[in-house]
Amino acid sequence: MKPKDIPWVHRRLKIHFETTRSPVAAFMKSRTNDPYRVLVATILSSRTKDQTTAVVSQRLFRAAPTVAALRGISAARMERLLHPVGFFRTKARLLKQLPDALDALFGGRIPETVEELVRLPGVGRKTANLVVSEAFDRPGICVDVHVHRICNRLGLIETKTPEETEMTLRRLLPVRYWKTWNRHLVAFGQTMCTPRNPKCPVCPLRARCETGFGESEDEG
Repeated sequence: MKPKDIPWVHRRLKIHFETTRSPVAAFMKSRTNDPYRVLVATILSSRTKDQTTAVVSQRLFRAAPTVAALRGISAARMERLLHPVGFFRTKARLLKQLPDALDALFGGRIPETVEELVRLPGVGRKTANLVVSEAFDRPGICVDVHVHRICNRLGLIETKTPEETEMTLRRLLPVRYWKTWNRHLVAFGQTMCTPRNPKCPVCPLRARCETGFGESEDEG
């Protein structure tokens, strides 16, 4: 895949996302576009399947629909609410710290830039970019394992780390694709370009992929 192929690939990723049921689509519905929900649900999603994160997020948001309500939940109850997400005890501790961090750093508001968001407990660049794009409708490139794996498999990039992938994609991707690139590739990685045994023979991107079953004809 070459940079000139990005519009072609994006069109097919969009069709796949809209026509295929994927765990990430259900997860997106559970967190809505509310900044608080996007931030918390994304913190919970690390090292956890989207199906599990969606269920646990809904349970937590019923108990704590706001940042203020989050502060009132005890540490023990927080752990019970977050089980069985990965590293639930660590995430419970981080979420208990979140209200005070927001008050101390940003006057209680959830910030709108990557540079500000990464100052919060439990927030790395992946989470920050997702909050910026999904909650505040601003360009952001969220790189998770699916984005990192598939972009390298396609041959669009050659990177070793998610952060390197993010910075490379910032140079290559037109800004109009930044918001949707993650959600489309996550769905694609969950259902088609899986970590093991990817469905290369029926992949809609096979004509542009450098590691799968390529085709000689140039599809439009």
